[in-house]
Amino acid sequence: MCGIAGEVQFSNRPADSDIVGRMTESLSPRGPDASGLFAQGRVALGHRRLKIIDLSERAQQPMLAPELGLSLVFNGCIYNFRELRAELEALGHRFFCDGDTEVVLRAYAEWGTGCVKRFHGMFAFAIHERDSGRMVFARDRFGIKPLYFAETPERLRFASTLPALLAGGDVNTGIDPVALHHYLQWHAVVPAPHTMLRGIRKLPPATIAVFEADGTRRDEVYWDLRFDARPELAQLSAAEREAQVEEALVRAVRRRMVGDVPVGVLLSGGVDSSLIVGLLARAGQQGLNTFSIGFEAANGECGDEFRYSDIIAREFGTQHHRISISNKEMLTALPETIAAMSEPMVSYDNIGFYLLSREVSKHVKVVQSGQGADEVFAGYHWYPPLADSQSPVEDYAKVFFDRSAEEYAQTVCDQWHIGDPSRDFVARHFARPGAPTALDKALRMDSTIMLVDDPVKRVDSMTMAWGLEARVPFLDHELVELAACLPPQDKLGDGGKGVLKAIARRHVPREVIDRPKGYFPVPGLKYLAGDTLAWVADSLRSDRARARGLYREAYVERLLAEPTEHITPLRGSKLWQVALLELWLQAQGV
Repeated sequence: MCGIAGEVQFSNRPADSDIVGRMTESLSPRGPDASGLFAQGRVALGHRRLKIIDLSERAQQPMLAPELGLSLVFNGCIYNFRELRAELEALGHRFFCDGDTEVVLRAYAEWGTGCVKRFHGMFAFAIHERDSGRMVFARDRFGIKPLYFAETPERLRFASTLPALLAGGDVNTGIDPVALHHYLQWHAVVPAPHTMLRGIRKLPPATIAVFEADGTRRDEVYWDLRFDARPELAQLSAAEREAQVEEALVRAVRRRMVGDVPVGVLLSGGVDSSLIVGLLARAGQQGLNTFSIGFEAANGECGDEFRYSDIIAREFGTQHHRISISNKEMLTALPETIAAMSEPMVSYDNIGFYLLSREVSKHVKVVQSGQGADEVFAGYHWYPPLADSQSPVEDYAKVFFDRSAEEYAQTVCDQWHIGDPSRDFVARHFARPGAPTALDKALRMDSTIMLVDDPVKRVDSMTMAWGLEARVPFLDHELVELAACLPPQDKLGDGGKGVLKAIARRHVPREVIDRPKGYFPVPGLKYLAGDTLAWVADSLRSDRARARGLYREAYVERLLAEPTEHITPLRGSKLWQVALLELWLQAQGV
């Protein structure tokens, strides 16, 4: 797991290695173990390394293969790299190191851009072809690893984070009105290629971008999640389908144990992370480190789920770490948490993941996490009503969007009124083939769009801020492809995630399964009060905020007057949402 950066010039000018050096240095938290810079002619590549696989100096990056005319910077982990290496060796390739980075390099040399279809893992990489001058970028199927671009007609810069591109300078930092609409309407989900800044874009998941030497670009989507029914699955018994899912999940969890360092688990106490622990323990994993975090209660709402994570820790004898965070400590850490965000992310559990990662990184470098199970196996409350929906777009918007069109008009100043791009996006996505029912459309949307630019982005930003690699077995693409084709009742049953709960009952105590669904609770940000409310108010009333002209002052003052009353359909604070964007812009110096 690492951070990558670089520049390629589309003219005969040399790439600016000083700028790439600044961008690379800003990525140091992602890769605290080593750094590297390669510059030659029109191209400069930078890398920060977190040593997980092949800890030797032979695996340093940027990685060059002069005999192939290729250079590479890579962020991520290819879980099946050993199998691919054996295949490549049989084809005549000879390796100089023992890690997955060189496998990516030689797989590209052998199979071209088609290599990505062979990878099981999470990745973002950039490959330069010396002889053609071509730059090739790719991102994994679920966008677990990020990749941002700042492009002009003369040159292209890229980096693992948006702030790294800002560190390089010469970026248009004007607000993107489409991204602003998505952020305020769609629960802070801003789909690729947009970001909040006009001058920075992100590569969509499952996409290869090829830049020729003259800057000409072509994109290829190499994977698409389809929900078409598989008759052979429907003909099986529920127990037989369940056995297939369990086999795929066990394989996904085991794949993510690859590495030359210990792997822990972020244990929330919910079904998903508890099941990961159970599967690892029953597979013979010894001395497993597990980690849980909790916050102070507020407005009568509990701030932790320790009673459930403790049950799992006792059951499997893990080395368990409980981290309790006071409101004072939370407030102290919020500015640095916001500064660590690649994009403004409104979910309360950013602070949870940030502080949890700070503690976890003292013990391990790699953890498995339960993100993705709700989106893949229909665990959220809005899925059952969509099963019989006759108006999928309207019904999805009703449960997921934070504001009506009328309230949006009251929220932002006139210059930001641009129609309804969020609803339009959902309508276009729902109209695509490969998801015949309203439920299928929502699950595909959430698995390939919402998940990428909310939970997955959040986990990457917060864990990598502390040099911690997070792996997400529920986003193993083979497991997800299987889940997509299951009959609806397998997912909707038992209050959601029916098939997962059935599997979990054979592996973990029932107390963590047969209970109301929990979320990562941070009551102090949902019900703003005291010092936190004062901090938020100061930011929204600041000269910088007023000069920016995003929000109508009357709307902001209404939220500040009743901070606990303005809650979104997804139980988020509208005040925290508008404040977080302003706080993030200020943290990035915009």
